[in-house]
Amino acid sequence: MESQVEASPRLQIGAVASRSGLTVKTIRFYCDEGLIQPINRSDGGYRLFDQAVFAELTLIRTLRAMEIPLQDVRQILEARRSGVCTCSALQARIRVKAGEIGERIVALRGLQAELVAMLDSWEACGGRRAGPSSR
Repeated sequence: MESQVEASPRLQIGAVASRSGLTVKTIRFYCDEGLIQPINRSDGGYRLFDQAVFAELTLIRTLRAMEIPLQDVRQILEARRSGVCTCSALQARIRVKAGEIGERIVALRGLQAELVAMLDSWEACGGRRAGPSSR
């Protein structure tokens, strides 16, 4: 007798693309690059994924947004899957990137403060144009 409840639904690539907001082409690229792996193939040859793929896709998007190279993304995913990251060089790169992001946050906060101050000064002038305009 077959079980009525399947442990984890298997999703075809189109469903994964739809739910993740990525294109099918992007997900295929990630598969081809070894970043994600389907858990199986359907009888028709379609890649099948489980729910865990969404966490991996989220991590990939985050790392790529931080401009982490694909090779490093692959190593991070492999380390995450194994639960152990013994690669000191990879850990050092992640620390450096985290530091760079912190520096960018500080710089962006400074830029934000400058923009707010600029807007405040414009509001203080009452919306008048600068320069001679009397004729």
